[in-house]
Amino acid sequence: MIDQAMDLPPSPYMTLATADANGVPWASPVWYATEDNQTFYWVSDPEARHSRNIAQRPQVAIVIFDSTVSPNAAEAVYLAARAHKTDGAGIETYSRVSEAQGLAPWTIADVSAPAARRLYRATVTEAYILGRGDERIPQAV
Repeated sequence: MIDQAMDLPPSPYMTLATADANGVPWASPVWYATEDNQTFYWVSDPEARHSRNIAQRPQVAIVIFDSTVSPNAAEAVYLAARAHKTDGAGIETYSRVSEAQGLAPWTIADVSAPAARRLYRATVTEAYILGRGDERIPQAV
């Protein structure tokens, strides 16, 4: 498991990189929730390009970074993960983090038909932090 004490850069968004069945890449910013730095949740339209890509190819890459600092002071976390649409499992975590950030709570009804959004989960398989000199430092997973 990734060290829970590892600080994620201060950003409510992660960049989610996916690829379709032919390997054509796509990147999307998504608001995310995590409580353990190992499992990441987000809500998306299942017809969004990144959601369709995950249905075809569950391997994803994630970058979380602080875009408010100068380039030489950047902090970033790079993750490889496997993602999938959930049946709503994890909605409690997503809702708890949402409310802690001053946003509305979420329920299973918010991510189940006929609602427009679904809950997605990515489980980390590799993790790196940005070190000095643009070095990627592997983290235990």
